[in-house]
Amino acid sequence: MTQFISNSSATGTGLFIRTFGCQMNEYDSERMEGLLSRDGYVSVESAEDAGIVILNTCSIREKPEEKTYSELGRYRDLKKERPDLIIVVSGCVAQQKAADIIKRFPSVDAVIGTHQVGEISDIVTKIREGSGPIVAVDYLDECRIDSYPRLHRSVSSFVTITQGCDNFCSYCIVPFVRGRESSRTSSEIIRDIKELVAGGTVEITLLGQNVNSYRDPEMGLDFPELLECVSDIPGVRRLRFVTSHPKDLSDQLVSAFRRIHSLCSHIHLPLQTGSSRLLAAMNRKYTKDEYLKKIDALRSARNDLAVTTDIIVGFPGETIDDFKETLAVMERVRFDGAYSFKFSSRPQTKAASMKNTVDEEEKSRRLTILQELQKEHTLLTNRLHVDTIKEVLATGKSLRNPDVITGRSVHNKVVNFTGRNEDIGTLIPVKIIEARNNSLLGEAINNHSIRSM
Repeated sequence: MTQFISNSSATGTGLFIRTFGCQMNEYDSERMEGLLSRDGYVSVESAEDAGIVILNTCSIREKPEEKTYSELGRYRDLKKERPDLIIVVSGCVAQQKAADIIKRFPSVDAVIGTHQVGEISDIVTKIREGSGPIVAVDYLDECRIDSYPRLHRSVSSFVTITQGCDNFCSYCIVPFVRGRESSRTSSEIIRDIKELVAGGTVEITLLGQNVNSYRDPEMGLDFPELLECVSDIPGVRRLRFVTSHPKDLSDQLVSAFRRIHSLCSHIHLPLQTGSSRLLAAMNRKYTKDEYLKKIDALRSARNDLAVTTDIIVGFPGETIDDFKETLAVMERVRFDGAYSFKFSSRPQTKAASMKNTVDEEEKSRRLTILQELQKEHTLLTNRLHVDTIKEVLATGKSLRNPDVITGRSVHNKVVNFTGRNEDIGTLIPVKIIEARNNSLLGEAINNHSIRSM
């Protein structure tokens, strides 16, 4: 969850955005903030200081959706005190539950879907002119992301290359809230990246529900070819991407880790379960053995590759043996990190009607076991970096200790290190001296030109 803030307190033109969910939502919030800045709106620290409040929502699981309604209740009370306050709900819950939101929360002025983010300025103007409530949840036939002001210049930036998804995994609501899959043109993507590099960005992360299936609608370039084009842009020192679907991870993409130096030594490759039987029920279109072969191929191409994953515990019909198969895959792969969740039934998905569900207590028990095992593996993989020198992109000061600089290695490891303020925004060599559960501790090696090892 993120929120955009500044030191401004201009109530009438103040803008407060609260963001739940994934990097795609963070990117959409950044777009809305940039577009509204053209109309004179300025980000503020709280909803109480704002003239516009935008709640950008997530419905991938039940808990974030519940947070949406709780937050809207707070904003409803705020609007009773300030009737001129504009309240907008955007994102996946908005796309899915637009009519319900308008009915339950008459204080909401607009509900905009995942494809209507670019219309935020026009929608706010219509509300100011007396229109409303406005519901804009139509899907667009193409991935259209117009240029917008980037107000928060960063050394590391997201760039969306696709939207939507055609996979229809049986547990996943994304195709129903993000729509069918479509790709941006490579010329638009390259234009955006060049503008970011000109503003100081050195690390680019390409975003999509499934980046592997990218296909340039004009040039026909596939994803590995797009990576080559981006890596050729002067000033792109680091290149990342999320998220990959194992079924579409091609030999050409594996080879990219061998060829492209700027491509970081990290991939996020969701497993979901180690049971081939459950993978079929999830409609994932790969087996456990196929997944493991792809991991082996990736590590053959880049032997220091860090791998993170997603795992669902308690999918309908999951037996103890199925769960043990997941643990066995974890032991085999030794993931650097894992986002693990209890299965959450989502409306419209095929899994919502599946029988033989696992009770909540057993889900919780299995999740605890899995997370404890992953904690061990994360610490073990972190320890492999001790006494080596890593190139770290310094992004700011540690939240816990302002005297410490924080950044990320090419393996996507958080590195906290003793350094100088002038190190922020640069790529510098850091000697790793200690491994912790969720980060590495290091010391900057200044005045040396040392590549990551």
